[in-house]
Amino acid sequence: MKAIIATGYGSPDVLQLVEAEKPVAEDDRVLVKIQAASVNVADWYNLKGGVGRLSGGLFKPNDPRVGRDFAGRVEAIGSRVTRFHAGDEVFGTCPGSFAEYATARDDRIALKPGNSTFEEAAAIPVAGLTALQGLRDAGQIKPGQKVLIDGASGGVGTFAVLLAKAFGAEVTAVCSTQNIEQARSIGADYVVDYTREDFTRNGRQYDLVFGVNGYHSIFAYKRALTPTGIFVMAGSSRKYVFQALIQVALLGPLLSKTGGQKLGFMGITKINTDDLGAMKDLLEARKVVPVIDKRFRLIETADAFRYFGEGHVHAKVVIGME
Repeated sequence: MKAIIATGYGSPDVLQLVEAEKPVAEDDRVLVKIQAASVNVADWYNLKGGVGRLSGGLFKPNDPRVGRDFAGRVEAIGSRVTRFHAGDEVFGTCPGSFAEYATARDDRIALKPGNSTFEEAAAIPVAGLTALQGLRDAGQIKPGQKVLIDGASGGVGTFAVLLAKAFGAEVTAVCSTQNIEQARSIGADYVVDYTREDFTRNGRQYDLVFGVNGYHSIFAYKRALTPTGIFVMAGSSRKYVFQALIQVALLGPLLSKTGGQKLGFMGITKINTDDLGAMKDLLEARKVVPVIDKRFRLIETADAFRYFGEGHVHAKVVIGME
């Protein structure tokens, strides 16, 4: 089978299309013929190396497989799999999804939404569940609340806007000038162009601020909250990611102890069948429709990463196997 591997760390040039051995479904795993996959920020950081070298290989990846998100058809099941059968159309995550075949744990996949394409389904898992868990669990979102999405144009950001509207909130999207119309088209009630206005200084306050690609200080986010508001950090601008994480980790718990506001990091996204099923229901009800920015073929994976690395992705970048 054809698969993408990373021969080292660095630029997308280290990604190569190779002939690899087709995997076998064992125990609680499902063999899937991949129809589409999508690129996430974690894939980009894995490519660059960074602190991941300490556990994933110092000079080159111990596991050269690339990709997590996928959608496809079940070809075979392991001996302990009971919920899925050959021929089922599924989506979820697995190691090495940028390939013609891969194996996934049965608790990290779900049946594909019946009215969605494989590309739409492949766009969901990591970004969709990050937005869902950040808003629903960490953010405790409620109907009628005023919710602001800081970084509303990327993969997680577009899902956050869609989900916040599905939860019945009044949504303000923060994005650049070029993404204003997209934010409006997916349901944002208000849009703030961060190149022209700083939402942390305009006097407006929100019940929930979801920081997808933020770069403000934690004190600025605190200023934008109502007296009982919640700030949830999901991610940060690549330029400020480490200082933002440290600031939220150290100061968030302290600031949350004074007054009624809560500020903190949402934690690691947990891929699970129940939440994938929840996204499936929302898609089938057409309350959520994934936004796809650009499509690439498997042979063009390096180009997909180059495009992603430019930092101006408008939504999800999808890789099709055909």
